[in-house]
Amino acid sequence: MTSELEMERWSVISERGCEASGLSHEEARRLVHRLGGEGRHGLCIITDEAARRMSAPTAKPQMNTD
Repeated sequence: MTSELEMERWSVISERGCEASGLSHEEARRLVHRLGGEGRHGLCIITDEAARRMSAPTAKPQMNTD
């Protein structure tokens, strides 16, 4: 049986947005290590599903100008 961590369902995000998707957790961990060494900030491993939700367009709140 395959562990969830071995499944290619992980994404790496940073302050710049989604860096990569469709990774195993080990691949994502290695990418975080490499990007951190390059000075990238805000690195996090999340599921591909969560990454898709974060990049989905959202309605802008309307300001009341009364």
